[in-house]
Amino acid sequence: MTNTHDSTWRLGDLTVNRLGLGAMRLTGMPWDEKPKSREDAIAVLRRAIELGVDHLDTASFYFTPTRSANELISTALQPYPDDLVITTKVGAGRNRDGEFFHARPDQLRGQVEENIRQLGLDHLDVVNLRWGAGMGKEPGSVAEHFGALADLREAGLIRHLGISNIVPEQLLEARTIAPVVCVQNRYGLADREDDALVDLCAEHGIAFVPFFAVTTSLPGAAAPDSVPGEAEIAKVAAAHDATPAQIRLAWTLHRGAHVLAIPGTGDPKHLEENVAAGGIRLGDDELALLDTIAHA
Repeated sequence: MTNTHDSTWRLGDLTVNRLGLGAMRLTGMPWDEKPKSREDAIAVLRRAIELGVDHLDTASFYFTPTRSANELISTALQPYPDDLVITTKVGAGRNRDGEFFHARPDQLRGQVEENIRQLGLDHLDVVNLRWGAGMGKEPGSVAEHFGALADLREAGLIRHLGISNIVPEQLLEARTIAPVVCVQNRYGLADREDDALVDLCAEHGIAFVPFFAVTTSLPGAAAPDSVPGEAEIAKVAAAHDATPAQIRLAWTLHRGAHVLAIPGTGDPKHLEENVAAGGIRLGDDELALLDTIAHA
């Protein structure tokens, strides 16, 4: 475990604060009983900018029947601050019924243009190739898909490329095609399957951007009180007068100077708690305690 806490990292030639904001929850989740408040979502986005957040993660497939994350971002933040970096992802997509699909290489330009149009931009700062249509990692060559995005980068529609939901071999393959500035995979304090990939990214100076770093349970998953490490996390949280979610975020940022965090929320209070987590400094003994948590 690296006890480092530099506050910024570079995505290619773009510098961002390591604590950003994921847009998925702005629209509400599919299992929510009613739509999230549009006013709250816009307030969260504007407050995030006030708090110094300069890295937003979104996608055109973040939508519900009545909300679109990209539209909310465009409405709340245009004209965009000069230092704001918006990262999007393509490869995965959703049809009009909300069902996910894995795009063909020849469909990627349309997905990139859709994000550009919805966000009101003339190009995208960073685009991740989201590999596979499900949550699990899928084997296979990413060359044809990543090559299509590299062509769009050469055409000026994309500034930098990343890749998501992949195994180390797929990252190494992508790097032979075009520079990779970030990797997005599921990872967190009790979800350590990708420890080696985190270290590989550090070796190559690539940002590692975990998703679901704070999540302890999803519908159909284990109840929160059965998640590994809750007692250890609670002990550290109490010492810092913090919430367990804040400790999970703080641990994420302590994992390495190249590790970013993009916690998502549609709640202004949770946003402020998430940003405050960036200031929590964990001691070596606390890091050692947290590292005893069994892998999920």
